[in-house]
Order: sequence, then structure tokens, then C-alpha cells
Amino acid sequence: MKIARFLYKGKEGFGIVKGGQIQVAEGDMFAEFRPTRSVYPLEEVKLLPPTRPSKIVALGLNYKDHAEEIGQRPPEEPIIFLKPSSAVIGHLDDIIYPPMSQRIDYEGELGIVLGKVTKGVAEKEADKFILGYTCFNDVTARDLQQKDRQWSRCKGFDTFAPVGPWIETDIDPVGLKLETFLNGVCRQSSSTSNLIFTPRQLVSFISQIMTLYPGDVIATGTPSGTGPMEVGDKIEVVIEGIGRLINFVKKE
Repeated sequence: MKIARFLYKGKEGFGIVKGGQIQVAEGDMFAEFRPTRSVYPLEEVKLLPPTRPSKIVALGLNYKDHAEEIGQRPPEEPIIFLKPSSAVIGHLDDIIYPPMSQRIDYEGELGIVLGKVTKGVAEKEADKFILGYTCFNDVTARDLQQKDRQWSRCKGFDTFAPVGPWIETDIDPVGLKLETFLNGVCRQSSSTSNLIFTPRQLVSFISQIMTLYPGDVIATGTPSGTGPMEVGDKIEVVIEGIGRLINFVKKE
């Protein structure tokens, strides 16, 4: 099931995406909800970010091919950092190129969306706390990352967390093809089978550190092939069985 948030004639809602339509739902998307009889064509709605996270917990160096690309050993434990919720944008929204950076990069990723309050969860129980999966782009000001030697500024700008277009609730996250296209050219092509730490391991590990809330996102890291974007570029993160997240780079 694909769950999306949308804006239709000035009113926000959420529903179930089926083919080229969205069936409006009532209730709480993180608890109990039911479909209504209202159905809108997808082209008539504005897709919103599928979740409003209290935080985004992101991963550094979590793909085997990316570790090989930069000549580093795979970490013994997940390397985590936070992106602010103010960075979140949705499908077809603009990534704003900040004036204080001279290089911003795409990083296509699989996103985990939590469905319940999650604290101290065992790996074998992790699936019970996951609502589903989505596409994510961990946009990064690479020059500032190298300058600051830490990641708060370079990954925290407004619009630096595109997520969407929806949440897929019925999919096995292992072995999914992940691709990133820059202006129609494939720049990243990998599989979630190359993840060093699996979604279940990540949910368990992070929940030992901090409480995760419904709607929070875990960005599971990027494979090899990251690179720069320029003003005017179109960037797409495509994950097998989930969908295609499209954004455009604009000048502030």
C-alpha cells in the first residue's frame, strides 16, 4: 500500500495511491484509518512530503560500494547524524542552492518511516515499528562539509531533505534497486543488498540512543556515485517497488 499526503484545492489530506489516483482516507495514518469514497486523479493534487518528522536520523558510510569508492573500511557501528525537520521538502519541490556554498551534492537513499513510538527495540522486533519505506535525497553542501569537518551546516539547509513521493508499506527493503538520475543520466546505481547495516539493525541501534516517534525518518545512507548539482538541474531518486522522487535545483 502506498500512503501519500496531498493538497487538493487548498485542503490537506492523506490517502492511498492506486494507479493514477489517490483514494482519500480518514483517521490517523500512523494508527487507524479508513478509505472514503472520495477519489482524486494524481495529476490534480499536489503531493506533500509523506511525513512530518520530528527528526531525520541519517547514516554515513552505510554502503559497501561507497566505502570502497572513498577508500575506507566499513564501520563497526552505524555512523549517525541528524538533519532538521525544517529541511524537508516533497516531490517536485525545489532544492534551493544556498549562497554560502559553492558545491551541493545529491545522495540518493532509502528512507525508513517509523509508525510507532520506538525505544529500546530488539532487531527481531523492529519490523513492528516501521510503517514503510520511501525515497530520500540527503542533499549535502560538500565544500562546507570539508571545511567544517562536521555535518550540521552542510546537511541542514532548508530544502536539503527531499522525501517522497509516498510511503510504501508492503515491501521487503532488502535487495531493492536504487538509482539516482541527474538530468536524465544515471549517476548512482546500486542495491539495498549492499547496505552494511540493514533497516532492522538501524531501527534497533538508533532506538537504544534516542526515542523515535511516528513519522520520523531514518535515511539509510547513500551508495557510490554521489556528485554535484547545479542551478537548473533535475534530480531523481528511484527505488524499485517504491517510486520516483523528483526535485529541481533553483537559485535562492
